[in-house]
Amino acid sequence: MLRTNLVRLSSALAILALCGGVVSRAQVKQADATWGGDRPLDPSITRTYVPLGSGTPGVLYEPVKPGEKSHIAIVVMHGGDYLTFPTCFELSMRGYRVLCANPAGTGTDASLLSVKLAVNYARHYPGVDKVVLFGHSGGGVLMSTYQNIAENGVKICQDSDKLLKCPDSLAGLPAADGVILEDANWGFMGLLSFDPSVISYDSGMKIDPEFNLFNPANGFNPAGSDYSPEFIRKFQSQVAKRYMEVVNAAEDRLAAIQAGKGRFADDEPFSVASGGSSVPSNKLFAQDVKLMSRTKNPFPLIHKDGSVTTEVVHTVRIPENPKSNTQLLNGGGSNGTVKSFLRSAIRVSPDFSYNESSIHGVDYHSSYTNTVGNSEGIHVPLLFVGNTGHWEYLVGESVYEHTASTDKSLAFLEGAYHSLNACTPCEKVPGQYGDTIKPLFDYMDQWLSRSGRFTR
Repeated sequence: MLRTNLVRLSSALAILALCGGVVSRAQVKQADATWGGDRPLDPSITRTYVPLGSGTPGVLYEPVKPGEKSHIAIVVMHGGDYLTFPTCFELSMRGYRVLCANPAGTGTDASLLSVKLAVNYARHYPGVDKVVLFGHSGGGVLMSTYQNIAENGVKICQDSDKLLKCPDSLAGLPAADGVILEDANWGFMGLLSFDPSVISYDSGMKIDPEFNLFNPANGFNPAGSDYSPEFIRKFQSQVAKRYMEVVNAAEDRLAAIQAGKGRFADDEPFSVASGGSSVPSNKLFAQDVKLMSRTKNPFPLIHKDGSVTTEVVHTVRIPENPKSNTQLLNGGGSNGTVKSFLRSAIRVSPDFSYNESSIHGVDYHSSYTNTVGNSEGIHVPLLFVGNTGHWEYLVGESVYEHTASTDKSLAFLEGAYHSLNACTPCEKVPGQYGDTIKPLFDYMDQWLSRSGRFTR
């Protein structure tokens, strides 16, 4: 009980370091419960608050008695609070040292420097000789970006193709020995959430019904839509056209800023109606589940009992997002700056589209913060696991096809939602997908401990 209280206090201190202000035990309990972590801590695990420097809080999970796997440290980070993410518990209980940290500051570049602090700490921790990055969702974008720059230097993110070049402060990032991506997103979810029906992107209030995916005349059904091929082609073509108009406008503002003719010397506000990328934002494929619904090729599928089959993997997700958020700035729009927009933007060609198994017309080299483009520079062992109860799982096949690593693995977790837990609304019978957490981390354990990969 004392240890549990101490480690929860440590989490409180970590959150305090990140956010400022007073953090109560109730808030710590709530943070733990967010990821299902509010359960008795395995007595074989210690959890220690680690100040990594520059305002970056971390929590180190490690076995009380280090064993044959504890020389491998797993670094876990995301743009949000991941101090009690399931990976922290699950891989430490399987014998690994796990450092879960939260980024200091805001924005991708600040987060990358926080990852650097965590990797340096893990690399120099007594008994550790291998460091593996773990990124979930947007954390997958973060970790793939980090490893690409670490392996190849800042030249990889400062070439002329980039909409926005990375800063010199990212030089000298220490590379990890491996990367695990769990249901990582594309890194350009703003594009995939874009509403092409907006008439003027300085306002979300005026909509062209011809391109409105929520218009019943276009095939919308709040219980799940089945859009016609004609509407899908028209919608995606309009996305490409209107999105690039916004990208070009942002590039013009960046040029003005760099020429000393901007509204401010360093950056300036840049709001875009429907430019937000949050989960409930407008997504055609969220409503029509035939889109982004299967892999092109057979891959391992992990079942609830831990068994694995190899097959073309189909999504089990159900329709989501039954109403538009375009009229909302908070939740539907992007309310950032020119540079923050361009950092997460990406160029698309007029033939931009996606179907049931793949995405087309995206210039992965135009952005240094997209998972697929970054995988092209990753040479260390890489594992991607996609969750079939959510739409981001298909990123895995593109990463698998693009990565430079010769030691690459791709698997899918049957029935798991993006949170890693079973998607119970997706089940046809109660308990169909069971406990998705255990088979997921057992599979990762097998991958990490495979002879010759990271073992001595």
